[in-house]
Amino acid sequence: MTGNLPKNMGEKAERFMAAAMAEGVLVVGTEADMRTCRNLNSRGLLRRNQQDASIWYPTDRAYELTGVDRPAFDADLVDHGGEAIARHAANHATVHAVLPVSIDIGLDGGGVEVLTISPPCASYSKPREPAVIAARGDENELLATVERARTALTEDDVRHALVLSGGAYEEAKAAANYAEKVKASRELITKFRAIQADALKVETYATIRLAELVDAAQGRGEVSGRGRPKNVQTDDIFKLEEIGVDRRALHQARKLRDAELKAPGVVERAIADRIEAGLAPTRNAIRHAIGTRSASTDEKGDQLYETPVEATRTVLALESFSAVVKLPEVGRGAILRVLEAAGYDAIISDLRDRGTATRHGELQQVGDFLKSMPGETEGMDMVINPPYGSVANAFLAHAVRVHKPRKIAALLNLNFMCGFDDPDRRYLMDENPPSRIYVFTRRLPMMHRDGWDGPEASSQMNTAFFVWERNDDGTYGDGFPRIIRVDWKDFEEAKPLLPGAGGSISPMSFAAKPDEFARETPRKPLDQRVTEERNRALEWLREQTEPFDIAAMRRGVAIRGLVAGALLAGFEGEGLIVPDGEGRWQAVRPGELSPSDDIETLEAENAGS
Repeated sequence: MTGNLPKNMGEKAERFMAAAMAEGVLVVGTEADMRTCRNLNSRGLLRRNQQDASIWYPTDRAYELTGVDRPAFDADLVDHGGEAIARHAANHATVHAVLPVSIDIGLDGGGVEVLTISPPCASYSKPREPAVIAARGDENELLATVERARTALTEDDVRHALVLSGGAYEEAKAAANYAEKVKASRELITKFRAIQADALKVETYATIRLAELVDAAQGRGEVSGRGRPKNVQTDDIFKLEEIGVDRRALHQARKLRDAELKAPGVVERAIADRIEAGLAPTRNAIRHAIGTRSASTDEKGDQLYETPVEATRTVLALESFSAVVKLPEVGRGAILRVLEAAGYDAIISDLRDRGTATRHGELQQVGDFLKSMPGETEGMDMVINPPYGSVANAFLAHAVRVHKPRKIAALLNLNFMCGFDDPDRRYLMDENPPSRIYVFTRRLPMMHRDGWDGPEASSQMNTAFFVWERNDDGTYGDGFPRIIRVDWKDFEEAKPLLPGAGGSISPMSFAAKPDEFARETPRKPLDQRVTEERNRALEWLREQTEPFDIAAMRRGVAIRGLVAGALLAGFEGEGLIVPDGEGRWQAVRPGELSPSDDIETLEAENAGS
């Protein structure tokens, strides 16, 4: 068919032209294929579709040189939605060839849907039914290729396994990408992604096995290491190029092997995580993710991933919260410590008793937040990094529905903006949308699972702080959130906004599980806390030569709003400070105050003056 075309085009170009002449159209999915098509275009053999740069057609010159009859013109063909095109594309995944199709409904023929494809493809028919894509020959062929690759790997035929799995991976990837491009059904895309994942798994383990074989051969002196092969004792030199692997690829294979040895199953779990997240299981993604999101559901336990300080510092520089903030999943205190350093107090709890305490020594409460009731904490602001996985939707929805915070900031995967199946997600994003979404343009430092001691890697997750703010009528948002791009690097030295005024609060209460009761840590009475903090407050007060407000005192002494208010009232009554009428106080004799001052003596001196 290509015999009369120009010589020396190359094997790949000849294969592309053969497919284009046979089908009347050629669809490519990679940059390398695009370059080949552009080269053929420069020779006057292919012309590009004006709307889609990945679709190419044979030119009149190509038909004249080959003597092939032109198939039906483009104008005579109907693009039916995309599923049929993707189905046909998969039939020619090797050469990426596809032809638009038309759909005819034969009502007189027993209600049969007929898919017509121009020669040399045969017609395809199926009973009338909902648009569910059944298993097809192309899928079966790819699956069979993956199985042959798996068998080759089992038999230690690494080179054959690499070739087969690599080919299946590329074909499945191309078919899935094109199915997405033409907006085929999610079921069709998912099937090809699953085949791509299986092929990638076999290829990765074959790569790991390659590293083992090469290292063993080098250990026996049968293959050279770095530099010139002076250490090879025989003429039968094993060359990496013979199996398509260079030294750089071998280095990557060794890294994969080491990661698998340290955490068995890490490759398989990383691929499964990509599929579960609705992401393509690509080679680059797996290399990037090795040592990160790879634990099983049981190993992940209660999903404790400590929040990077960079994230909390950024949101505190952009948002001001109530002086007392509620942390229903305090973990080991990653968010808590940053909040306290900024002058906030917190009510803390967690599903697990981790022994976390505030700077005032108040231990966390223990209980399931999904069973909690707010009590007098209703309306209190929240800053959270909710548990990962399926519970995130329910966790946030419970916070908004039941606890009704004035403002809640949640660190989430940027994909949280998407999704439509989960009613809680729709409640949070459609019925009560966030007011602002701070998108981190630079990925945050890696959040490794609590207790993780495996290889560490950089984050591959795009994250954002979603901020819901309650309206006067009790709803949230105004329909469309503001998307604000931020770089956490810009906020490393930024000062937090001032906390709001504190109020009278009481601990949350938890519904008891069967045969289990939630623990509430007793709180010290206010007068006891005032007595304990008086000396530290006096020490701070003696250094204040300028007027100060309650927020400055709370930050300087590290005390709660209630305690600060009680101390200020006491100091004012003792004549140690005087108000200026603008919400600030001035120390009467700051340099002379000390924690050992006798209250009665000071009162007498002030009365005499």
